[in-house]
Amino acid sequence: MTAKKISPPAPDATDDPVSRFEASLTELEAIVARMERGDLPLEESLSLFERGMGLTKICRTSLETAELRVRNLLDADPVIDTGAPPAGR
Repeated sequence: MTAKKISPPAPDATDDPVSRFEASLTELEAIVARMERGDLPLEESLSLFERGMGLTKICRTSLETAELRVRNLLDADPVIDTGAPPAGR
């Protein structure tokens, strides 16, 4: 049996960080479901694992970017009280 190639998210899904995160997470969930069945040949399992690790990195980066955007918005509006000290102090 030939291993299926996992393609990257569609170009239109990678236009913005939110879409990139959602597309990557959806693909990652599909990979996990396939691997959990336990019926894949070793080579395909390794390929899927490698792709999953790459998707995990994309998701982590997207979340870090979103967190930074939220922090910047909160820092720019001193009226919003988060209960936390201002960043950098």
